Amino acid sequence: MTQKKNNFKNVEETRITISELMLPSHANFSGKIHGGYILNLMDQIAFACASKHSGTYCVTASVDTVDFLNPIEVGELVTMKASINYVGKTSMVVGIRVESENIQTGKVNHCNSSYFTMVSKNEDGQGISVPGIIINDDIEMRRFLKAIKRIEMKKNRQEEFDSDHFTPNNYIKDLEAYNVKIDL
Repeated sequence: MTQKKNNFKNVEETRITISELMLPSHANFSGKIHGGYILNLMDQIAFACASKHSGTYCVTASVDTVDFLNPIEVGELVTMKASINYVGKTSMVVGIRVESENIQTGKVNHCNSSYFTMVSKNEDGQGISVPGIIINDDIEMRRFLKAIKRIEMKKNRQEEFDSDHFTPNNYIKDLEAYNVKIDL
């Protein structure tokens, strides 16, 4: 792993906001804005935010918690706000909030919050260290801590279910309350 001088940056230094008017060409078959289009915009702002923080080219490693809370209509203004919530050695978690605004009425809806893990790369595609983050308030601290918990839960889930010691029969009772038929 190539090392880059590790310094620290305030969250505010790399916060990004973008807004875009939703056009009919962005709509799906039901007339709402296509979720894939929104994900594409989210990936772009995550890249911009992570690259601004790290000063390097960044790639998307994973996306966590994509819940579409409210549909977005054609003609609405979509605003995405991105900030660095967590930094590791070469990775950063970018928190993104998506809101839609009816520009005629001014009504704003929270449509999505998501977390993109981005990895900083050098010219050879190797991971490169990123600046640390300076936490300035309770909200930034809560976001950092929540990112740590999501990382820990993901690791624990992988260890539990991806190990060679996984035994499906140990979980049959756990599945009884679900809409599933076990036919092993």
